[in-house]
Amino acid sequence: MGFISADAILIVTKVLGNLAWINILLSLGIIFIERKDPRSTLMWVMVLNFLPGIGFLAYLYLGKNVRKSRLFVKKGNMEIIPKSSLETQLKHMNSNSMTYHHDWINTHDGMIKMNLLSAKSLYSDNNDIDLFFDGQDLFERLVMDLEAAKESIDIQYYIFKSDAVGNAILEVIEKKAIEGVKVRILLDGMGGRNFSIAWRGRLERVGAHVVIFFPPALPWVNVRINYRNHRKIVVIDGEVGYIGGFNVGNEYLSLAKRFGYWRDTHIRVVGDAVNDLWRRFYNDLAFAENYRENIDIPDFDKPKPNVPGVGLNIVSSGPDSLWPSIRNAYSEMIHVAKKRLYIQTPYFIPDEGIMNALKIASLSGCDVRIMIPNKPDHPFVYWATLSHAGELLQTGVKIYTYERGFLHTKTMIADDVVTSIGTANMDIRSFYLNFEVNAFIYDKTINEKLTDQFYEDLKYCKEMTLEEYTNRSKWVIIKESVSRLFSPIL
Repeated sequence: MGFISADAILIVTKVLGNLAWINILLSLGIIFIERKDPRSTLMWVMVLNFLPGIGFLAYLYLGKNVRKSRLFVKKGNMEIIPKSSLETQLKHMNSNSMTYHHDWINTHDGMIKMNLLSAKSLYSDNNDIDLFFDGQDLFERLVMDLEAAKESIDIQYYIFKSDAVGNAILEVIEKKAIEGVKVRILLDGMGGRNFSIAWRGRLERVGAHVVIFFPPALPWVNVRINYRNHRKIVVIDGEVGYIGGFNVGNEYLSLAKRFGYWRDTHIRVVGDAVNDLWRRFYNDLAFAENYRENIDIPDFDKPKPNVPGVGLNIVSSGPDSLWPSIRNAYSEMIHVAKKRLYIQTPYFIPDEGIMNALKIASLSGCDVRIMIPNKPDHPFVYWATLSHAGELLQTGVKIYTYERGFLHTKTMIADDVVTSIGTANMDIRSFYLNFEVNAFIYDKTINEKLTDQFYEDLKYCKEMTLEEYTNRSKWVIIKESVSRLFSPIL
């Protein structure tokens, strides 16, 4: 056996030394880029140094895009907002002359003002809302509204599968397009991969317009895992709007064996807030089409009929937002809750601020209950969820796992007035990396209905106890610890 030459050792030493310097420089760069998020910074520096080369490629793929500000600066400048109405509403708030349909909404004007300033979200109370907790009921009503469309159908989904459920809806849409209804469909480039090319061509041949948000450079290969458009919006004739957690596919009607019963929450809106949903759809569509000049701009000021007075904010946030507006609205709901705070979310990986707020609320005597799935659809996310939920048990927070099927609903109930229903999970990805939209509702009747449904869901839950969590196996602890380490990118 020959000896390794001194020259070879010198070359290897130089290569390792150069790699070390490169890692140091890259680590400094990551510290600068991620300086607002210490957990993310620490995680990426560890990945970079334990996996030289591979770690940097992982950061480019999974980490925050250094091109983010350049990518979205045009989007921020081009978005259509109700500037005059926002200024008028803010003026009334600042002069304490803002009037609400119900006096008890006055106690939440701080949250309404925050949503206006941070998310450019108008408050309206000329709205009526229908709640849907089951996919069959939702899609039956949606199809009825689609079949009644006379002027326009605007649809935006993260996932839209060309399966039995999706095809049934697409056949209605195709029929309406043939009748002359203007149809526009916006799908996410990653979540919409199961929308068939055949259906796209079929719809476009009858005049429908299908647009992909951040499409993949190659079929089935999308290197941009961040900045996904997770919003679910339907607007019909500018009169009826839908928003919530349901996507389109067989599993959302509980037809997939893998998940069983699919528990989600969606709302149907009639009233002024439909204009806000319509505006959100248009701004995303215009961005996806690079603001081409001949995009038809809807009449966002289309007058609405007088309907029962449900107070409502439509709040959007995403990587293009100045503030994490939905996350901040969640935080405000936690802080204002005094009696009860009920949360349902499929993924529970909050940041430190939300975790501390939940602990403080519970320690202050608020009845804090969090419901999460028992079935994992993403293993690492599931174990990270259990880790965060388990930590809260020590402060008296009650944790429940939903056993009937898969819990996908994203709802929050604070005391007896404010509720939130939308697309944003209680996790870092929804707070900072994805495009999301939620309805923040100020109404005692809606609050009561959601609370009743929460209690109904509890019948199918198992409560997680502190003793049970403390005595979990070492293997479970290892899985939770590893998953939690990577939670900033899950």
